[in-house]
Amino acid sequence: MADERIVEIKGLVKQFGGLTALNGVSFSVDEGEIFGLIGPNGAGKTTTLRILATLLLPTSGYVRILGYDVVKEASKIRELISYLAEDAGTYRNLTGYEYLSIVARIYFKSKRDVEEAVEEAARISGLGDRIMDKMKTYSRGMKRRIQVARALMTRPKLAILDEPTAGLDVFHAQHVRDIIKRHVSNGGSVILSSHNMLEVEHLCTRLAFIHRGRIIMEGEPQEVKDLYGVSNLEEAFLEVLKR
Repeated sequence: MADERIVEIKGLVKQFGGLTALNGVSFSVDEGEIFGLIGPNGAGKTTTLRILATLLLPTSGYVRILGYDVVKEASKIRELISYLAEDAGTYRNLTGYEYLSIVARIYFKSKRDVEEAVEEAARISGLGDRIMDKMKTYSRGMKRRIQVARALMTRPKLAILDEPTAGLDVFHAQHVRDIIKRHVSNGGSVILSSHNMLEVEHLCTRLAFIHRGRIIMEGEPQEVKDLYGVSNLEEAFLEVLKR
């Protein structure tokens, strides 16, 4: 049973000029959860995740991560989280190993900790000897696996993952899901977005539907399916969009 509130959001509003991207979003994530934030394109998923990652400032509302305020204590939060953007890129002329080493040196002081983090990231990526090749030779899926490894190798208290399996084939998507589960079993928590409803159903302990900047429904996957009288989350998702 979770014993610590990792994320707490109340009345979150984000406006871009005359556009209201988030309109009173509220939800929470507890320790040890894999929480899914799902909705159609433009619903506010990525905006919410970027605010949690301290990359965007909220217009109004209350947002805390591990007890810290995202506006006033952003630097403390950044030490405890990692963020994987949906469109995260790579450095063409670095090898995967070089890239991971640079990131590890930002987070860790000792040589031993850096080496252990890079070794962990190489294992997470599943790239084998290709980790030593320049990233300009990588497929889209290989680049994504490097970025997932980068996000999880620091063992963050909270991993914020925007479409973590985007561009991966079935085999490697399952590999990434297993890594996410292992991260949680080792004491981490995860909030993720995904367009893959089957992935959400089998990976997430709880989820929230977001639509037009508002949370429409929140609960465990089975609770959501029962509420709408459907057999899978994809059908529940379509029911939400009809309302």
